[in-house]
Amino acid sequence: MRITFPTATVLYALARGHGYGFEIIDVTGLGAGTVYPILRRLETAELVASSWEPVERARAESRPPRRNYRMTAVGERLAEEVRDQYPALAGLFGSPSGGEPEPAS
Repeated sequence: MRITFPTATVLYALARGHGYGFEIIDVTGLGAGTVYPILRRLETAELVASSWEPVERARAESRPPRRNYRMTAVGERLAEEVRDQYPALAGLFGSPSGGEPEPAS
């Protein structure tokens, strides 16, 4: 699979714990028309796995259910390579807890 900068950005977001589409869109600044096709390609390549959250949880928060994405072991190894290939990614967005962005090394 070819790893473009947008794909690397989505992988890095997943590796940082950002696990659903709108969250990845928010933290990366990429559009939905970019993020969702990348997520589908990553899942087809078995670098990412997904599952729907329970409907009850979404209803309790008055929103549609989210499809949550998580890295597979192979995806995690690729994410490490991506961090080495694109060191500027570390400064693009902060931690999932809302902390400050990591300093670029």
